[in-house]
Amino acid sequence: MWNIAARVLATDLDGTLIPLQGNAQHRRDLLQLTKAFRDLPIDLVYVTGRHLASVQDKILEHGLPSPAWMICDVGTTIYRVQGDEIQPIFEYEEFQRELVGSFPRSHLVRAVAHIPGLELQEPEKQGPHKLSFYTEASQLQRLVEEVREVLLRENAPWEDIHSIDPFEGTGLLDLLPAGLSKARAIAWWSGYTGTHHDEIIYAGDSGNDWAAFVAGYRTIIVANTDREIARLVAQEHAERGFQHRLHLATKTATSGVLEGCQAFGLLPEKLPKGRNR
Repeated sequence: MWNIAARVLATDLDGTLIPLQGNAQHRRDLLQLTKAFRDLPIDLVYVTGRHLASVQDKILEHGLPSPAWMICDVGTTIYRVQGDEIQPIFEYEEFQRELVGSFPRSHLVRAVAHIPGLELQEPEKQGPHKLSFYTEASQLQRLVEEVREVLLRENAPWEDIHSIDPFEGTGLLDLLPAGLSKARAIAWWSGYTGTHHDEIIYAGDSGNDWAAFVAGYRTIIVANTDREIARLVAQEHAERGFQHRLHLATKTATSGVLEGCQAFGLLPEKLPKGRNR
């Protein structure tokens, strides 16, 4: 089925790898995943909308396995993890500067500042190539359309990624350099590291994972993903002629990630025993 074996798990965190609150099976499966990532030759990459400090907090809070790489801020920052040292990849920042050219973030702020209903997220959630807002969930689609009209009128090389926070019910609207997404960040990272496209499995659960879901990676959609998103991803895979690249997990969050990794052969059905953390 596959000529190249998977050796990388690129995974979202919230609603995906992180156990859902109060779910004991998720905790047990996270322990199994942690043992496997420690004992097997697998690269673990976190791909998340969270900023670096927030990811570090979640690793400690939930006892998540240490990744080899972190792609944060909805694909606008990349970090290499080597023991206790976390190194930003400055070449990726230069790549993004080239994408926005003569229309930097400061121009973007002025262009959309007048739109009512957009609430700037906290400073730590912003970045040189990321402008992020909260909205009321009921107003999100209207605001997305207004923002897109402004970007088109200004000929701005930026575009939106938007979703509803599944835990808070708040609208989330991120403006990123045009063409940038979690998928584009993974593709850049794979070129930077010499990782083949078919060596990567991607796991996620929400709308901001869409580009990665349909980029042709072996894809795990955990069972707590909105069913309409899951249906549309399956439809997109069929239309693009992708075969055997989508696993719609029957289990939620952490357990769904484990299930998908086993289904794609990244992890054996019977995991090796290992020491507790």
